[in-house]
Amino acid sequence: MKPSSSSSSLPPSSPSSSSPPLVPPSSSSSQHWIYDVFLSFRGEDTRRTFTDHLYVALDRAGVRTFRDAEGLRRGENIARELLRIIQGCRISVIIFSDKYADSRWCLDELEEIMKCRIKLRQLVFPIFYHVDPSDVRNQTGIFAHAFQKHEAEKTTRWGDKFPEKSQYGTEKIARWRAALKGAADLAGFDIADRHEAEFINNIVEEICRQLTSTYLNVAVYPVAIDSRVEDISKCLGVGFDDAVRMVGIWGMGGIGKTTVAKAIYNKFYHDFDSKSFLADVRETAKDSNGKTTLQERLLSDILRPTKIVVDDVSRGVNVIKERLGSKKVLVIVDDVDDVDQLNALAIHRDSFGQGSRIIITTRDRHLLELLEVDTIHLTQKMNEEEALELFTCHAFQNRCPNEDYTELLRRVVSYCGGLPLALEVLGSFLSKRSIGEWKSTLKKLKKLPHVKIQSKLRISFDSLDEFQRNIFLHICCFFIGMDKNYVIQILEGCGLFAEIEFSVLLQRCLVTVNEKNKLMMHDLLRDMGREVVREESPNRPERRSRLWQQEDVIDVMTDKSVSIPGQIKTSIYISSLMLIILLQFHILVCVIQSVPSSTSSSWL
Repeated sequence: MKPSSSSSSLPPSSPSSSSPPLVPPSSSSSQHWIYDVFLSFRGEDTRRTFTDHLYVALDRAGVRTFRDAEGLRRGENIARELLRIIQGCRISVIIFSDKYADSRWCLDELEEIMKCRIKLRQLVFPIFYHVDPSDVRNQTGIFAHAFQKHEAEKTTRWGDKFPEKSQYGTEKIARWRAALKGAADLAGFDIADRHEAEFINNIVEEICRQLTSTYLNVAVYPVAIDSRVEDISKCLGVGFDDAVRMVGIWGMGGIGKTTVAKAIYNKFYHDFDSKSFLADVRETAKDSNGKTTLQERLLSDILRPTKIVVDDVSRGVNVIKERLGSKKVLVIVDDVDDVDQLNALAIHRDSFGQGSRIIITTRDRHLLELLEVDTIHLTQKMNEEEALELFTCHAFQNRCPNEDYTELLRRVVSYCGGLPLALEVLGSFLSKRSIGEWKSTLKKLKKLPHVKIQSKLRISFDSLDEFQRNIFLHICCFFIGMDKNYVIQILEGCGLFAEIEFSVLLQRCLVTVNEKNKLMMHDLLRDMGREVVREESPNRPERRSRLWQQEDVIDVMTDKSVSIPGQIKTSIYISSLMLIILLQFHILVCVIQSVPSSTSSSWL
């Protein structure tokens, strides 16, 4: 296969500066394609020859191809059904032949195809069938004759009597010219003096290769994703420079980091010849050969169809640098929780070629700071309107909730606190259930978090060390809404390393500090922490390390069978007020003991 003179070899690279800028689609991640390929061609030129041979070859390869546009052409304008079909094809193949530009319908199809390339990220392959690509691009040669006819026809039909229609005709011809130039600027296939059978095989192979590189499934209901993708897209600056840019997507578990990363991958998928989405890095890396598995996945994605086997992590790092160092790649490393995982994948600027874009999703901001990424994007929770829409989609399979459920719906959405994971899990769980079951579920959630939500959020807790876990649980049970510095002072007095551990908890999105320096935490994280404490002894509160609910405190204090030692035990906390009083008393005793005996009486 020889590409057209306008570009280098396939697959198509980023558009040249003369090409129209690519605008992000609103629904590329959820596009349902009707056909794989749409063939746009001039029937009298190629229907019974080249186009027919290409169609048969595609059909044999299992490619769903639409070629009967001529039967849907009606009157002056492109038919509605034909528009729907063009918009429903993943790839459009334009067969430029001698008389292609003679046809108004062909030019209308071309105009719509180029719109779909921009709006729907549709792939477009031009085929130059015994025509010069420069004639198509500049409307010279035989294509100049075609446009002379269109100009003459416009003048003959409308002249000076219908200036508005004449102006419309002028604008339409200008759009046709722009569409021809845009299509000819793309990487394509020029038959020149090649054998037709071999030429068609090359086209079919490339189309099949593109079709096997599928989009990622983003979400069942992609609510409020586009705005988040747009924010990160600005940071990525794809196509703006040749620098290697790295962007971190950071946030608590279940906030939608992976979902946004998949949508970004789909959006920029066709701007990179080489790309890889490495999912579930944290889980994969746990296996004994996990890191080499990740290395092989990265290399195979980028170098496909070549398969590379890696038997050693250190060797794998070198192979990645050697083989990918000159390639412009899009790499997304999803759910990282250890810097060793990034090092094993050689995630550094000098490991990839100019123009590469690297995206890392993680719950730990510190990893992104170590990597010195260009931008750290904090994934925000959904606002009330977005949360209602997502929950309604899962609970009612539409965006119009049953009015009888309105109040209960708002209560559940409020409980979820804008966390997409919780909205999806509870929405699906409550779908098709009665009002009574909804009310019962809400009562249960006050006592016990949903297990699926709990397990996802607990991943962050389980990654903490003993000191960090203790401080996190203290905050869950006692210190939410209190001044951060005051809490640090209390915990430091308890022998806990509060200053550094608070930093870790903040970096891992387990706690936040508001503008008044108050410690805050997502309600579902708070509930997860308290459930960890409850699980210590579900039926015997006195055996738990912390008590915060009034009824549990009263039960323990009034139960004669329970003995409470006289000395302070920091392993058991009766209430937040008692904790503060006891700890401050402990600190005061330490201070008094440090004062010389000769001055302690007067000081007191």
